[in-house]
Amino acid sequence: MKNCLAAIILILTFCSNQLHAQEIDTIPINTKNMNIKLKRSPLPSRQGPLNFEPVKIKPLVVNAKINYWKTKTSIGVNINQAQFSDNWKGGGTNSVAVGGLVNWKAEYNKNSYSYVSELVLQYGKIKNKDQLQKKTNDRIFWDNKASFQLSKSWFFFGSVSFESQFDKGFRYYRDGNGDEQQVLISKFMAPGYLTESIGFEYKPVKYFSTRIGTGTARQTFVLDTAVYDNKANVYGVDKGKRFRNELAFQVVSAFDKDIFTNTNLKARYLMFIPYENIGWSRIDHRLDIALTAKINRFMNTSLTGVVLFDKDTDVNIQASQTLALGFAFTFPR
Repeated sequence: MKNCLAAIILILTFCSNQLHAQEIDTIPINTKNMNIKLKRSPLPSRQGPLNFEPVKIKPLVVNAKINYWKTKTSIGVNINQAQFSDNWKGGGTNSVAVGGLVNWKAEYNKNSYSYVSELVLQYGKIKNKDQLQKKTNDRIFWDNKASFQLSKSWFFFGSVSFESQFDKGFRYYRDGNGDEQQVLISKFMAPGYLTESIGFEYKPVKYFSTRIGTGTARQTFVLDTAVYDNKANVYGVDKGKRFRNELAFQVVSAFDKDIFTNTNLKARYLMFIPYENIGWSRIDHRLDIALTAKINRFMNTSLTGVVLFDKDTDVNIQASQTLALGFAFTFPR
């Protein structure tokens, strides 16, 4: 009965609202005897004003130091061996060849100042049956450069580099009996080169740079007279003297980039123009190229080449090429 009464009241209310919408918005309904119960809201309620108080938070201090140095070390070892029986009709000579390479680079960068030190050590030997041991590689190269950034791509730099070799180098010939003989023509610090240079460096991208050394000095050392081989002058140093000093204009361009996946191309070109007796035949050129392909984590194959023209060492262009397969380790990985 109560439900029917409530429904009738709601219908009447709706009709009344339709007839008098312009005059009456709502009408009161007496719900005293309708037994309507309202549920209490489950949400908590708070009486009175809310008081906000500031909370002091202790700042978090990170105890970390910025390392401006970045280093990289690469070590490579190549081994080649060939063995033939005495009745091998195809021809051949028993041989063993071993080569090693260490490349260390340290770089410091902070604000506009940078310093780069790079050390390259190469050595290799080959021994053929019934022949003397011969070198396949022998080089010590240490380059140090400090620079200050002038603009986006230009730097002012100063550099010092040193170059020589580890072991003795020989010239080989056959005597009247057909036996192989050797004559000493080079060794450590015979020759040795120390080069100081200041100027400007252009570096538009990370993998390419060109140094323009407007003020360059190079000292050539020959500390052992045994390498003169009955000559009055070797490596530009007269017999009886220990070193020679030259002032020059120098250009050094470097390229180092991964041109393909796991394949790196590294090249360095040097042009040395002495201020004394300037002429095209007096300009020294050296081009070093190394193409290295990574096979897996510990093995790679490399193709290296050197083209050199230095009239103080030889009137003709000198060239060398090496193809090697070996083990390689890089730290840090």
